Amino acid sequence: MTAHAVQAQKRREGQGSAEYDPLTSKIIGAAIEVHRHLGPGLLESVYEDCLCHELSLRGVAFCCQILLPLTYKGLNLASTYRLDIMVEDSVIVEVKATEAALPVHLAQLMSYLRLSGRRVGLLINFHVPYLSNGIERFVL
Repeated sequence: MTAHAVQAQKRREGQGSAEYDPLTSKIIGAAIEVHRHLGPGLLESVYEDCLCHELSLRGVAFCCQILLPLTYKGLNLASTYRLDIMVEDSVIVEVKATEAALPVHLAQLMSYLRLSGRRVGLLINFHVPYLSNGIERFVL
């Protein structure tokens, strides 16, 4: 296993980030509830809207579709990124509805974490029979 693969595995396991466990557990519980009601096969935007609604019902603070500015050596770039969901100003949630989570999805989430200065992210792919197979937790 390469050094990069070992680091990625450690990120998936969430080593060194126990302080986020209760919050990520709340988010995962909300996502499971959405998946239980809707199942796989819908658009990503539907899952995102429903997950936001479920978080709201549970009293969890969040913001959706947050613009993430990008600055390069003092240059503010007009092309910005959008975070799907930011929960309690600390956990980034990237929602997917694809056949499988791909390395590019991980790279996207890791870039969002790095650019935003956040440490913990969840990649949630709703296009799976059992949502537990579609959730990955990453730590920078």
